Amino acid sequence: MTEYLLHCMAQSGHSYKAALMLELCGADWKPRWVDFFNGETRTEEFRKTLNEMGEVPVLDHKGKILTQSAVIMDYLFGTFGKFGWDNDEERREILRWTIFDNQKVSGLIGPLRFMRTIAKTGETDVTKFLDSRSKSALAIMDKHFDGNDFAVGAKPTIADFSLCSYLFYDGELGFDLDAYPNVTKWLARIKSLPGWKHPYDLMPGHPLPDAK
Repeated sequence: MTEYLLHCMAQSGHSYKAALMLELCGADWKPRWVDFFNGETRTEEFRKTLNEMGEVPVLDHKGKILTQSAVIMDYLFGTFGKFGWDNDEERREILRWTIFDNQKVSGLIGPLRFMRTIAKTGETDVTKFLDSRSKSALAIMDKHFDGNDFAVGAKPTIADFSLCSYLFYDGELGFDLDAYPNVTKWLARIKSLPGWKHPYDLMPGHPLPDAK
């Protein structure tokens, strides 16, 4: 029986953070597709048994349920001892960049991609706002990766998996990542990690059933 079960969907960058870390840690895991677009996360059963917040990812480790990608990755570091910190200073830096991602990177690029690629809203005042703020965050990252191989120190950590998640949805963001050369080089370093997989190769649900 599989040790780790990840409730997720291929379209979710937040799910990808947890899935990627599970894969790179060499965990005995499997994904379970959550039919978000047909309302599974809004059902009483999902919210009662898996996540009252109605979100993915959800990790089930031998009956222990964990939600929120940052919490899941922190738990996996505690279990596998990989991609975490060596001291309190690194722990705080990883936390700092993870919070930055949740507020300024995934927190903006995720909704922007959803509107442009999945909901297909067309350009609106909201997409213009998200686009501008996303590019500002990427500019900060591009400057940081000028001279830094990874987000914190010289090795990949939870912070990298958090920051990179939505940036691997090539061609779905509505802007060109080539404008941020240090970011693209950093993404290439992550792709070169043994075991790396694209979100659509790591999790089920792509293409969406109603898109076939």
